[in-house]
Order: sequence, then C-alpha cells, then structure tokens
Amino acid sequence: MKIKESELILNPDGSIYHLNLRPEHIATNIIFVGDQDRVDKVTQYFDSIEFTTQKREFKTVTGTYKNKRLTVISTGIGADNIDIVLNELDALVNIDLKTREIKPKHTTLSIVRIGTSGSLQKDIPVDSFLLSSYGLDINGMLRSYLVDEISHPEIEHAFVAQTDWNTKKTYPLIIANDKNLEEKLLSSTMYTGITATAGGFYGPQGRVLRLALQDDELNKKIDNFNYKGLRVTNLEMETSAIYGLAKLLGHKACSLNAIMANRVNGIFSKNPEETIDKLIKYTLDKLV
Repeated sequence: MKIKESELILNPDGSIYHLNLRPEHIATNIIFVGDQDRVDKVTQYFDSIEFTTQKREFKTVTGTYKNKRLTVISTGIGADNIDIVLNELDALVNIDLKTREIKPKHTTLSIVRIGTSGSLQKDIPVDSFLLSSYGLDINGMLRSYLVDEISHPEIEHAFVAQTDWNTKKTYPLIIANDKNLEEKLLSSTMYTGITATAGGFYGPQGRVLRLALQDDELNKKIDNFNYKGLRVTNLEMETSAIYGLAKLLGHKACSLNAIMANRVNGIFSKNPEETIDKLIKYTLDKLV
C-alpha cells in the first residue's frame, strides 16, 4: 500500500523533506547531537568525509572513523524535533521512496546521542559522564503513538504516586535504552540512571524567571524519586523521545550526557567545551 505524498513528503531531488537526505547519504550507525556546530566537533576526528548537507537546524555529515562508517546529525532542541529526525531516518532505510511502500526487509539503525544536561543529584558532579538507562517522558510527544508495548507501568505508577503528579498533565512514560548498546558504551567512569525529558527549558524544568510554576516543588519531588534503587539523575529535552521512537520503529538507541550543571548545588562547568570533547572522543572509540 502506497504512502500518500502528504504523509511522506519528498523534495524535488527525491530527498526526505526536512533532513534533505537520500538513503545512500546515511550509515546505519548514527550519532545525534543537538547543536549543529557540534557536528563538526565530532567529525573533526573522522579519517574521511564522504557527504555533508544542512537544512534548517538539521546538519548531517557522513564519513569514516577508524574504518567504521558513521553519520552525525544535529537534531536541534526538543522532542518535537526528534519526532521529525527519527521518523525520517527510518523512512530512508525502511520505506522505498520511489514506490512509497514499506520494504519487506527491516533495517535496524544504531543511534547514540551525545548530549549535555544538568544533574539532579548531589553525588553526580559537573563534568562527569552519564548514560541514560531509561528515559522518563514528561513532555507527552510519545503519547501520540501506541506505546503500551514499550512502557514500564510499575515505574510510571510509582513516579506518579511519589511526585503527586498533576492529572491534567500528560501521564509519564518510562522507556528503556537498548541494553546491548549500553553494554558497548558503559565503563566504570560512567554514571547511570533515569533521564527525565521535559517539554521545555524554563517552566517544564522548574526554572523561574517571571512566571509562576504549577508545582514549584516538583523538581524536589523528582530528585527524591526512588523505585527499587532507580532514581532520576538528570533532566533534558530529547532522550525519552529517542528511546521511544527507536523502540517503536525497531532501532537501537542509547543516550550519553556530559553533565554541565548540578542543579542541586547550583554549579555550572568551568570548562564545558573540554568536557564535551572528552565525551565525543570517548563515544567514538567505544563505537569502533
């Protein structure tokens, strides 16, 4: 059954609408970064570059690092952008763009996010690295899809109960990473935990400028959440969306974060670029 032109939009050159990519432009091993300027900070370590393009905030570079073909894509900020990027990447490998039909053989992408975020726990210091064992979706984007098969209701119910979650807000959703990818990326220097993914930077993450919050104690409640030793370690805007869409579409995903701030202690990194660079080199070497 053909997918309608209004649903799968292509550019005149046959590339996918937002990313401006054709299937041959991407590797099956993909690194996500938020900032378009960070793409070059990753690919500066590549041995060769075969393709580069940019449309809006979505910059893509494909090349090789130690004989491994990799693609680096900037997603911009937020779960809404992840919805675009992951659906379009999946379409590139699992939909025939000429016939507009789903391919009979599924191709699995391996996706690693190199991001930045703030720690919610005193014992996770600034300039450390964190691997997200789970994504906690509190922004609602994934609720547009059928998510029961990827959810963890026992953790979600515990989170709602312990935080006195407002029923007018979207119901929280917990999604695990890919455990094989986690095993490949993990080391003794890496912290792990639940990464909360908010729908904004200010109010949704408990920041107050001129607007009052619906629950000004929510961050403290999230900090104190504990389910059988699992706790929320950091707060950002992409991880749960990556985990959820990857699982629904049959891909592997794992999110790594350079901890730029400690929200509990009110500290921000004095050398953020150096910390990010160390995480980039760490990730590249783990992937090969």
